[in-house]
Amino acid sequence: MAKSDSGLMSLTDIPAALGLLTRLPIPVDAGQATARGAKAAWAYPVVGLVLACLIGGPAWTISDFMPPAILAALVLVALITLTGALHEDGLADTTDGLWGGWEPARRLEIMKDSQIGSYGVIALVLSLLLRWLGLTAVNEAGILLPALIAVATLSRAG
Repeated sequence: MAKSDSGLMSLTDIPAALGLLTRLPIPVDAGQATARGAKAAWAYPVVGLVLACLIGGPAWTISDFMPPAILAALVLVALITLTGALHEDGLADTTDGLWGGWEPARRLEIMKDSQIGSYGVIALVLSLLLRWLGLTAVNEAGILLPALIAVATLSRAG
């Protein structure tokens, strides 16, 4: 891999992506991360793989000793904690903005507001419920770790 600011992949993109998408204490060269910008997006699935292994490995290890629904809740909490609730914040802001205002300017104003509205709360509750049910189902099927790896990497590949 090249170590330049060209469009080629750079190994420095991995810590930059980890620093951006997680709350892991990764030292990141802010200048390098800023210079690379969207060129570092190739490393986002690597972040998903790291998260899946950090959480899925221990979860898989204790899956025989814990009820599937409780383990699913713990996995969900761990994922949200390690990502700093980045996805949840975006979902709530987007839902509030899209459903809370009629005019584009008002929608953008709502999305920038730090307070959460009723549409954001509803979206978060439904999202958490569906993810908890999904994690419970894959845990009961005995495929928690492969499912976490697949979902965490593929969801960041877009």
